[in-house]
Amino acid sequence: MQHDAQGYWRATLGLLTKVLIIWFLVSFGAGILFAPLLNTIHLGGYPLGFWFAQQGSIYVFVALIFWYAKKISKIDREFDVHED
Repeated sequence: MQHDAQGYWRATLGLLTKVLIIWFLVSFGAGILFAPLLNTIHLGGYPLGFWFAQQGSIYVFVALIFWYAKKISKIDREFDVHED
């Protein structure tokens, strides 16, 4: 464990970058860019592109929140800046 402000900031920005890339791919990618391709697959009677645009992205975003919280907690512990 160390008190390295630049390392902590680098780890935090790395995690944030991953979260934003996933967010972009799910919302803009699956809902808009890849929708015609995804619409060839049906989920519950609806085209997959439509499903991602309406509900799937919300599920992914909620899962992303929990994943982010777990990973940032790990980073906080690694750099000894966690809350007790």
